[in-house]
Amino acid sequence: MAIAKTTWRGFFWRWIAAVVLVLGTFNPTDMSFVTWLTHGDAAMSLKALAAIVVVILYAIFLRATWYSLGIFGTLALIALFGAAIWVLADFGLLDLARGSAVTWIGLLAIATILAIGFTWSKTRARLTGQVDVDSDE
Repeated sequence: MAIAKTTWRGFFWRWIAAVVLVLGTFNPTDMSFVTWLTHGDAAMSLKALAAIVVVILYAIFLRATWYSLGIFGTLALIALFGAAIWVLADFGLLDLARGSAVTWIGLLAIATILAIGFTWSKTRARLTGQVDVDSDE
């Protein structure tokens, strides 16, 4: 069985998709799905359809992340990004009092975790030769 090759370009496009999903859903500006859903003038049927599409996209990303990273890997990445934010704040590079900056960094961290989760099975297979098989039959 050939092991699929993971490239930086492939990871980059997965990361872009995760960023679009996460930042499109919510961000500190008025240009997000949540703002449109709560304050937009569109028909309720259109909002329902869009909400279903967003839920499906999150299900795809979250399921891939959960199956490839597991609880330990996911928690390890959350801890890694949390510690990185702490270091940035500790060295004065990030002002935690500026809530929107912390929100943006947190949202990008979430998108990065989703992109890593979406890519990790291929990366682990390439590094170790072990292939994940989803057996939900």
